[in-house]
Amino acid sequence: MNQFLRKAGILFGLIMLLSSMAFAQDRSFCISLQARELYAPPVEKDFQLNKPFVPYIKVFLPEKEKATGRAVVICPGGGYGMVAFGHEGTRWAGFYNDLGIAAIVVKYRLPHGDNKIPVSDAETALQIVKDSADFWNINRDDVGIMGFSAGGHLASTIATHTRPPLRPNFQILFYPVITMDKSYTHLGSHDNFLGNDAGKELEDRFSNEKQVTKDTPPAFIVLAADDKVVPPANGINYFEALIDNKVYATLHVYPTGNHGWGYRRSYQFNQAILDELTLWLATIDKSKK
Repeated sequence: MNQFLRKAGILFGLIMLLSSMAFAQDRSFCISLQARELYAPPVEKDFQLNKPFVPYIKVFLPEKEKATGRAVVICPGGGYGMVAFGHEGTRWAGFYNDLGIAAIVVKYRLPHGDNKIPVSDAETALQIVKDSADFWNINRDDVGIMGFSAGGHLASTIATHTRPPLRPNFQILFYPVITMDKSYTHLGSHDNFLGNDAGKELEDRFSNEKQVTKDTPPAFIVLAADDKVVPPANGINYFEALIDNKVYATLHVYPTGNHGWGYRRSYQFNQAILDELTLWLATIDKSKK
């Protein structure tokens, strides 16, 4: 009964909110992941440091006439020690909405060594999207996940560990942390996610290049060859594991960019990446035939 009332509360609030949004330029709203109700966060900053905060999603729905039914849940990066909510999150909303795709940005809690915390928040975000699919004009079978850097590790963890019906239908990874192998992971992400004294068994479990199966969702991976923060081998080895398992996947390696460009028009290859991503998104359905 409580769950029913919670859903009803969200829907009633959204009816009122979306009615007013029809006359407003900002078509976004936020939902608390814990209370699962409409939430008004404090002033957002691009990077949220170790200060505690309420985890939530910020939802950007396309105009109804443009909506394709597709949605992307976005996990910003930050080494599991902060959340780059702007250039690796909300700034992507316009790109997706123009394509008729709903964008849902997750402000997930930081793990401080407890890996279950951000994983739970990402899964809750997916659950809310699927529960709200009818009202948001979203196809439950066309919900993907996107992640940047450590957010790419979170996204690939969801893609390889989470089972249906929450498993995403596709994944988009920008300069991702993939492995927890200390020889080529991002050590800050490793320690924040697993703790300083994690054993090999735990490291292997969350080395997502080792968790790929034929059921892992299609993947778009992009990174820079000169990345000095997260070794390119993270994304490359994941791509090879996907191909070995005959998963529909593409890898784009650009010569420069280092790390963390997110959605920055000043980045030399920004438009090329947007064009490639747009093209790939149009091919996903065909890959399943």
